[in-house]
Amino acid sequence: MTATIDVLHPERPKRVLVVASNPSISERTGWPIGFWWAELTHPYWEFTERGYEVTIASPEGGALVPDAFSDPEDESGYSAHDLISLGFKKSPRHRALVESTAKLADLSPDEFDALFLVGGQAPMYTFVDNEEVHRVVAAFYEAGKPTAIVCHATCVLLKATTSDGKLIVDGKTWTGFASSEEQFADDFVGMQIQPFRIEDEARKLEGTNFVVANRFKPFAIRDGNLITGQQQYSGAAAARLVIEALGV
Repeated sequence: MTATIDVLHPERPKRVLVVASNPSISERTGWPIGFWWAELTHPYWEFTERGYEVTIASPEGGALVPDAFSDPEDESGYSAHDLISLGFKKSPRHRALVESTAKLADLSPDEFDALFLVGGQAPMYTFVDNEEVHRVVAAFYEAGKPTAIVCHATCVLLKATTSDGKLIVDGKTWTGFASSEEQFADDFVGMQIQPFRIEDEARKLEGTNFVVANRFKPFAIRDGNLITGQQQYSGAAAARLVIEALGV
């Protein structure tokens, strides 16, 4: 099964399921953590500008909380350049989409043409061992539908398997948050932020090819229907690969 052309409903807009993390607390820093604004809003912009329908969901449903550094209005100024996220945040209609998300288990992959997992700090705790998230990723992937995962959400690929028990990334080239980027972040705040480093763990796996590009530069890869983005600047690039894979 492919997700390129819906021959039964050619007039129907393509539907993308965007999954972001519920709020959590970092066991390393004690900070409130959640999703990263740009990794949700920039793909949302790419998809909706194409005429796609986007549903935002989370493992538990309900209200989401962004990582502070991703907020364009955060006093740190770290993401002050992010006008797309600022516009999304200021629009009551769009802000409502993250204030009341659908519960992932209540949705069927059959209803959607593609999947997009949003990163941020929380997925390192809320996605990595979440069986429901793994199940949904495998369902889209095995159905031949574009399955996109960016930044720290790629931690799921360290463990998520297909129905035959093989890692989804077996024989695949993929990317995720780089260890050099983790080191930069750790140095910036003066402590180790994450419980582990995705690149370090990925390079321990056999039969897969994990690659990274320049630090904090847009970088996304498509290997078949698996699409991955390196970090927060790669959301739009990954979304464009989803659009390319859908072919419409």
